[in-house]
Amino acid sequence: MSRYSIDEFVEKTKQRDRGQGLFEFESERILEANLENNLVWTKMGSMISYRGQVKFTRETILGQGIGNLLKKSLTGEGASLTKAEGSGQVYLADKGKKVTILELQNETIFVNGNDVLAFQENINYKISMMKKVSAVLSGGLFNVRLQGSGMVAFTTHYDPMTLMVTPGNPVVTDPNATVAWSGNLTPTFQSDVSLKTFFGRGSGDSIQTRFEGEGFVVVQPYEEMYMQQATK
Repeated sequence: MSRYSIDEFVEKTKQRDRGQGLFEFESERILEANLENNLVWTKMGSMISYRGQVKFTRETILGQGIGNLLKKSLTGEGASLTKAEGSGQVYLADKGKKVTILELQNETIFVNGNDVLAFQENINYKISMMKKVSAVLSGGLFNVRLQGSGMVAFTTHYDPMTLMVTPGNPVVTDPNATVAWSGNLTPTFQSDVSLKTFFGRGSGDSIQTRFEGEGFVVVQPYEEMYMQQATK
């Protein structure tokens, strides 16, 4: 077989069943959801292919009484989920970002709304906003609380890093690089005036997210520029 033949290409890249359950890695950037007369919630626009008898229904993730004004401040894709139900396989991806799968065991995790890829139907979800909402002028800076037992998938640009938070040893992050955190942590905004002066009014680094308590924070080596400063 030629090294560059069509047969070689197909053999190298074809989809393979790995028998990993409801969620499995088709690759590190493609998630396969195996539906068997059940449903999963997926990020709107993340479906790249499917086979079988699958029905897709768009649901507004912000239909929980937050208000129309706030809805307008959030990006379209990040503000909606799609319900995939039926029997078959659904393949999900988000801008080539790396996929992480977690199995919650009666646990809670917060994930940035822009980074949620999919989660199992029996996971309870709720929208939560950072404090000082006036600091947010554009979409993305909202998060989803995922609670219960079941599978959750989120995405990161490149490999994620997890930072441990302990009492008296808080972790401060760039909100644009913050992906997820454990459910027992409550983030707050803080403004670093010296950084604002050093980098200029356009620098997002002057607004930071502070995590105190005991838990963990997941960050990525990439800044998604969906946050602006209210002081600009």
